[in-house]
Order: sequence, then structure tokens, then C-alpha cells
Amino acid sequence: MRSITIATILALSATACTTMEAVPLADTANPARMVSPILKSPESEDTQTWAEPERARVTHVALDLDLDFDAKRVGGTAMLDVLAEPGADTIVLDTSGLEITRVTDGSGRELPWEIESMEETGAKGEPLRITLNGARTIRIDYRAPADASALQWLSPEQTEGGVHPFLFSQGQAILNRTWIPTQDSPGIRQTWEARITAPKPLDVVMSGVRQGEPEDLGNGRRAFRFVMDKPVPPYLIAIAAGDIDFAPIGPRTGVWAEPATLPRARAEVGDTEEMVEAAEKLYGEYRWGRYDMIVLPPAFPYGGMENPVMTFLTPTFIAGDRSNNGLIAHELAHSWSGNLVTNAVWGDSWLNEGVTTYFENRIMEAVYGKKRAEQEAALMYANILETLDEVGRDAPGTALSTDGEYELGSAIAYEKGAFFLMTVESIVGRERFDAWLRQWFDNHAFQPATSEMFYEDMMANLVRDEAEAERLTLREWIFEPGLPENVAKPDPAAFAAVDAAVAAYSANGAIPTGYADWTSAERQRFLDNIPKERSAAQLAALNDALGLSSTGNNEELFLWLELALANRYEPAVPQAEEFLARVGRAKFVRPLFATLWEEGEWGRPIAQRIYADTRPSYHSVTQAGVDRVLASD
Repeated sequence: MRSITIATILALSATACTTMEAVPLADTANPARMVSPILKSPESEDTQTWAEPERARVTHVALDLDLDFDAKRVGGTAMLDVLAEPGADTIVLDTSGLEITRVTDGSGRELPWEIESMEETGAKGEPLRITLNGARTIRIDYRAPADASALQWLSPEQTEGGVHPFLFSQGQAILNRTWIPTQDSPGIRQTWEARITAPKPLDVVMSGVRQGEPEDLGNGRRAFRFVMDKPVPPYLIAIAAGDIDFAPIGPRTGVWAEPATLPRARAEVGDTEEMVEAAEKLYGEYRWGRYDMIVLPPAFPYGGMENPVMTFLTPTFIAGDRSNNGLIAHELAHSWSGNLVTNAVWGDSWLNEGVTTYFENRIMEAVYGKKRAEQEAALMYANILETLDEVGRDAPGTALSTDGEYELGSAIAYEKGAFFLMTVESIVGRERFDAWLRQWFDNHAFQPATSEMFYEDMMANLVRDEAEAERLTLREWIFEPGLPENVAKPDPAAFAAVDAAVAAYSANGAIPTGYADWTSAERQRFLDNIPKERSAAQLAALNDALGLSSTGNNEELFLWLELALANRYEPAVPQAEEFLARVGRAKFVRPLFATLWEEGEWGRPIAQRIYADTRPSYHSVTQAGVDRVLASD
């Protein structure tokens, strides 16, 4: 996932030793199906699931679901394949608000079940406990609630076309339990398949490979089939349905979008096949077959989500010049770090996001050149320093590995994780580092992992001697807060001209004349570093000279609006209102509402008025973030 926002403090890190099943379990019912191992070390215990996978676990999910756009409900059946230890006669699944009507085994025999009542559940939901009575296949008849947190149902008015409704899911981190009854933990990987029916003329895509053409059911509906034959963490099961068309890019890449969006989307992601080739040269074969993308309506709460074979993207990255294509590189890199090798628990999310952010930068260098990669790395480094300045350099949440709640979008998990690997690379050399990281992906493919495993693998397969280990300070990077002294700082020359322009503007208000010729990274650097306190006249002059309010790049527009609102610049309020009404990306929405809220008597009434109109259009993830802002003092 790509979402760079400043996170609040996370919890303390854990460093217990790691053990793992030496050989993946075999699925005796389906011997050809790949089954990933379950980790059994203390630090791999997932506190965000009710499941007891060491006793009984789900290995495969088969969904047969109908999409009801009128009721905004998903319902049907889930068939689960189960592996159980000898003597284990119950399995525990994760649910949240699901309406279960019946549970049977593979032959239709009723199985006893209960959804346990818990005093405090929150996002964790309620455990569904099923008595197996020897069953190894379970059928669950159910419906998801209309307010399922993972699903967002859009009215036609919320789409680009304005004629047909739209549906998309967002399951990370633990939201898929609101529409799929399974063991919803990143450490319990599962293969899956699905049959989905939807009304004509809507198309359905999922994060699995579509099987043939849709079947016309003769009742105004069509059935779509999908298969994911490789075990994935359950949060990567994703669906989207709407009036969408497809445009190919290369022999294994393409993009879906609403018809009105598709030409711009296709032009923006035109380098994707080249990116896949660059990624393979770095760290080995792309193992998922196709790499397709879907550009969703702007209500999608994140920049992107790395769902296998079908990356979900926000339209806000479309700038017309591919300047925000680091997003594509990031989601593609997740095909190795995150999807292929997955953090077993969310407190180790840097294993997904930090490794991916490093990999992203290497793809950008290969495709767009060293200068662009260095500039984007410098922006990352600035995010780290900004976070450390805000929360404190000794804050326990600034360690990479934590045992607390995972807060999406952390500059620690993403950027500190990336600079950890950049630092290691700078010390051992790129050739050795690349060989090590490639073997990490190969040797842990389709398996969960922990920070301790990552550390031990580095010590066993990368570090040459005790002196090198001392120089690398691996344990300090992973398990201790702050930023180690040996960090490989970005080249200060990457933004030398921009930083000089910032200094000149700060000293005497000199507005740069070459702004239009700068890269987007350079423009973002300038806007993010000029003085934060500006008068209305200064803001007007800046906008008139640089065309900030008319930019087609949402990253730059966001920085302008944030600056303007923080200075109570009235002319920016209508544009901010329009922006917040059309964009649901949490990275932009939450900070702008926070900026308004911090402006007290001036900004809070504006925030409340805008949010009253826009909240229904936001995904639950975005709503939760803004709700916290507007409930704060």
C-alpha cells in the first residue's frame, strides 16, 4: 500500500527468537494445492485475530456471492477447507457483523456453531466458533452487513460516468472479516476462488485470475469466476464492480477504469511493463502471471493497494506526465515484498512497506534515472525527520518492529524501513545486497515472516564478520527507536537548486522563475519547505506567479491548500471544499481537515460544514481518521 502520512506513536517492539514449520503442511483433500506454513514463535502471534491456527486453520476459501446494489449487501456462501491437528474438533474464524444463517460440512450435515459475545471487540469483531465433528470442509451461508467496513458502495453520482453504481473493497489490515468469514490474519495464508454475480452491464474484477468470459444467467445478471492458486494473506482478497473497461499495456499488463477515465489512466501507466521487467532484473521472476491495475473512483481511501494481479489505484495520482508513478512502482514491488513474503503480524508491517519502499526506489532509478530516484529518496528522508521531530526520537513507536497496533501510512514503516536497507546497501555494496535480498524472496516465497527472521537471515547470509555486523547495527535499526547514526543520508545535491530557491524566497520573497520546468519532486520540495506563515498578499503573489491553484498534480495541489488554509486564506476555501468533495484519499483528506480544525474559530465551522456534506462519500478508513480529528481538542 502507498500512503505517506505521519503516524502517531506505535507500541513497544518485541525481539523473541523465531521458529517455523520446517516443511509446509500438505492438504490431504487437495494434494496439488500449495499450503503455506504457520509460524509458531512468540513474536509471530497475531493479537488481531481470534483464530487458533496451531489447532485448526483455513487453507482455501471458495466464495459464491451475489452483489445486491439496491440493498448494498453481499451474500451467499463460503466453503472453507480446514487443516486440523489430531484431536482438534473446533475451528475459530474472524467475523464482524456477519449474519450467519447456516453452517454445514461438505456433505450438507449441520455443524454446531456460535458467534461468541465479547465485552470488547471493536475492529477485531466477534469470533465464530464451529464444531468440526470430523469435517474438513465447511460451508457457511451468510450475508455481510450493509455497513461492512471493507466495502464501499457508490451511487452513480459518485462515479465519473454518473449512470451506474460502483463497489470496491479495501481489506487491509483487518477489514475483510466484515464480508468474508475466514481466519483474517496475515500469517494464515490461503488460496481462494470465487463466483460472483452482478447486474448487467457491470463488470467485476478481483485479485485473482478471471476464468473465461462472464456467464449470462438470463435474469439480468452475469456470473464471474476467479481463482488465486497461490496462498495469500486474507487481506489481499479484493473485489471491484462497476462500469469499467480494459486497456492493454504490454503482454502481461493492463489497466481497468471507468470509460471516461480510461484514456488518461492508460497514458499515465504506460511504463508499467518496463517497470515489471526492471523489477525482475533486480529480484527475480514475477510469480503472479498478469499484473493488471484498476483506477477506482476518487472515494478510494489510499494511493494504491497491492492486491495480487489487480492493483487498486486512486485517480488522484493521474497528473498527465507520469510524475506520480512512484505509486505504480511501489504497488508492483509489493508483488515481492508483502505479497510473496508477508509480515506475520501487523507490528512488523515494515517488512511489507519498508522493503517495498526501498524496492520502489530501485525501480524508479532503473526506469527514470538516478536523479529522480535520489530526489524521491530525499523526500522520504525529510518525512522521517518530520515524524521524529513530531513524536520524539526516543518514542518506542519509531522502532521498525513493534508489538502494538499497526497504524497505516507510518513514515517509520515506509521510509525508515527503506533507509535501513539503503544504509545496509551502502555498507556491504549493491551487488552483495541485491544477491541477499533476492535469496530472501526466493527462500521465503508464499510464506509469512517476522523481523527476527529477517535479522537472523541477514546475519547468516549477508554479514561477513563481527566487524561488519558492528558497522551495520542491524538490531538497533530494527528493534530500537530513532534513527541510527550510520544512516546513509541522501545526496544534498539532489535538491541544491530548489533549496537555494527556498532560501531566497525565505530571505526576500524572491519567487523562482524556473518553477514550471522543475520536476514534481522539486516543486513539492519547494512548497513543503518555504515559510509556513504567509500573509494573504504573499499567498496571492505565490499563486499568481506559480499557478498553484490550477495545477493538475494533486500532490502539489494538496501542499498549496494545506499552506493556504493554515494561513486562513479565504480565496482557497472554495477550492478546498471542491477538493474534499471529489477526493476520498485519506492522505489528503485527513490533513486538510486537521489543518482547518487547528485554526479554531475560523477553521472549525468550515470543517464541520464541509464534512457534513462529504462524510457519506468517504470510505470507512477515511471517515475514521477525520472523525478522530473533529473529536479532538
